[in-house]
Amino acid sequence: MRDYRLLLERWLKVCGVEESLALGIYGEAGGYPLAVVETTLPDPAKPAFYFSAGIHGDEPAPVEALIRWAEQNQGCLAAWNLTIFPCLNPWGLERNIRFDAEGRDLNRCYNSIKVPQIAAQVAVMKGRRFDVAASLHEDYDARGFYLYEIAGRHSSWGAAVRQRLSRLMKPDDRKSIDGHRANSGTIRRRIHPRIMPGHPEAFLLHFRHASRTLTFETPSELALGDRVRVQSAFLEIIPKFLKSKGGKRTKTR
Repeated sequence: MRDYRLLLERWLKVCGVEESLALGIYGEAGGYPLAVVETTLPDPAKPAFYFSAGIHGDEPAPVEALIRWAEQNQGCLAAWNLTIFPCLNPWGLERNIRFDAEGRDLNRCYNSIKVPQIAAQVAVMKGRRFDVAASLHEDYDARGFYLYEIAGRHSSWGAAVRQRLSRLMKPDDRKSIDGHRANSGTIRRRIHPRIMPGHPEAFLLHFRHASRTLTFETPSELALGDRVRVQSAFLEIIPKFLKSKGGKRTKTR
C-alpha cells in the first residue's frame, strides 16, 4: 500500500479500461513523478468532481481508497468530469512521513507558488470549476470519521453523510475538533484569505475552483481495512448526493 510505482500501475490499468480517463505527469517532487488522472474530453453537461489523497504521507488509507473506488467503478467513470490527484506526496507515503522531502507540510502551502509541486498542481487546475471537491485525510486524534464542509450558502451534507456512513464507523463525537465547533462529526467553516498564514488545499479549492469543498477524515488508529472501507464509501455517495439533493451545477472549465 506504500508502493507508489504499483499505485501508478493500478491507475494506468483503470485508464486502460476507462478510455475517458488518462494519467499524466504534471511535475516531480523528491525524485517521484507527480500524477494526475483526468477526463480527456470534459463534457460541460456532466458533473465535475475533484478528488485528492496522500498529501500527508502518514495517511495511507485515502490513497488506497481512491484507487479502490476507481477500480470498483470502472464503466461508470465516464459519467463525470474527473480531476484526480492519486497521491500528492509520494515521497512521504513511501516513508510513512507526514511531510515532503523538504520537511514541509504541503497542506499549509497552497497560498505560495514558491513550492514547485504546488505551483505545478495549481497550473493543472487553472480555469477549472468543480461541483464538488473532496480531499481525503486521516487523523491520529480522531474518535471516528468527521467532515469539514466549506459550502457557502449551500445546505449541509453533514447529517446525510453521517447517516450513510454510521453503519460502517461511528462519527467523531467531540464537540470541538482542531479548535473548531463540531456537531456529530461535521464542521461547517466560514473562511477568508487571511484566516491562516499557510493555506490548506481546501482553501484554494474553495476560493478558486469549487462550489462545495469537503475534507473527509478517518481515525488513523483504527484498522486500515476499516478506514479504507469508509473512505471508499464516502467517495461512492458524493455523486449520488449531488444528484439527489439538487446541488448547484457549475461550468467545468
